[in-house]
Amino acid sequence: MARGIIRTPLLGLYLYALLLSSWMMLLSCNAQDNCSKYKFSSNQVFSSCADLPYLNAFLHWNYDTSTGKVQLAYRHTSVDTSKWVAWAINPTSTGMAGSQALVAYQLSNGSIRAYTSPITRTSGTTLAEGALSFDVSDISANYASGEMTIFATITPPGNSTTVNQVWQDGPIASGGTPGQHSLSGSNVQSSGSINFASGLAAAGGGSSRTRRKNIHGVLNAVSWGVLMPVGVIAARYLKVFKSGDPAWFYLHVTCQSSAYIVGVAGWATGLKLGSESKGITYTTHRIIGIILFCLATLQVFALLMRPNKDNKNRKYWNVYHHMVGYSVIILSCINIFKGFDALNNPNKKWKRAYMGVLISLGVNFLWLEAYTWFIVLKRQESSQEGGTGKVSYGYGNGNGQETGADHGSNGFGYGSRPHYDA
Repeated sequence: MARGIIRTPLLGLYLYALLLSSWMMLLSCNAQDNCSKYKFSSNQVFSSCADLPYLNAFLHWNYDTSTGKVQLAYRHTSVDTSKWVAWAINPTSTGMAGSQALVAYQLSNGSIRAYTSPITRTSGTTLAEGALSFDVSDISANYASGEMTIFATITPPGNSTTVNQVWQDGPIASGGTPGQHSLSGSNVQSSGSINFASGLAAAGGGSSRTRRKNIHGVLNAVSWGVLMPVGVIAARYLKVFKSGDPAWFYLHVTCQSSAYIVGVAGWATGLKLGSESKGITYTTHRIIGIILFCLATLQVFALLMRPNKDNKNRKYWNVYHHMVGYSVIILSCINIFKGFDALNNPNKKWKRAYMGVLISLGVNFLWLEAYTWFIVLKRQESSQEGGTGKVSYGYGNGNGQETGADHGSNGFGYGSRPHYDA
């Protein structure tokens, strides 16, 4: 008995640590600075960099405070030789029209062409070569392994440290010249500002929407994808220990209630984003999200209508409760990945972070399953040797008077296993 009392709080602390580490893994992925870890093949070193939020692009630079010059490298990944890339400063506005661009693409002979191009209009432009409104020198470019990099030294217009930037990619036309880029999705959102002195970068052209998309993704991943599975693990494994009753119940309800509250906030931001979408729809993601909200809400109301432990209908309520709970978790995992695909996140770091969370939860589920079954079988062996022979099968461990099917019926769902009353 003493060992059970010790094991229970330790397992509770372990589950709390699992929840905290999963949460931090998701929240920290956005703080990871991918560009700072990049090493240029030419051994060039840049003191500042920024992960640009669209089109898998990155900007590296050195700012000379005495001269106001900026030595920069613009990297554009996940492009092939049939595309051109460009990075530009717009001295007068925030869009493409009026931008002063650095352009690069591969010629048919395999060499890389890098040049400057002033852009006077957004549609029909061919990115013709021409001088820019500010000084540019040492422009060059290279291509390797799906990555185009443009190098240049510039003097920002008016020696300003903060400029409006635009970056783009598009196809090479049949004549071997740059063609029109896409006029939807990330290609119309790839703009913002950059401060060469402080290193601060801000997204424009939908930055508010981007922030809300990230908030929507984090809220739902943490609630449906982390809190809820941890609550299920607490209900399934803490109640194996007699001393874990009713601690498992309160931990389970706390996790699931928190998951529902945070999930509703995430669902509401998703509805708002959906209503503001212009020509971009995520039908499957939206439908699954609505189904999840409805099922989770049914679970909340089902708790209010939970039959008494002595009611003959209690076992049917338990079956419903567990089936709906597991359905919510499965659908949540599917929809979280669909949501990450919609984020268009550079290098898919959100998706990789959540995959790490799922692997962690899966590994812990497996060892806890094996450990608790070991305890149950050992308890059975002790009962048989002691001559009690009293065995019951249910959804929980009870407290000596109630079976698990009677007492272990709160929350979003968990499995069944044999257990033994004291």
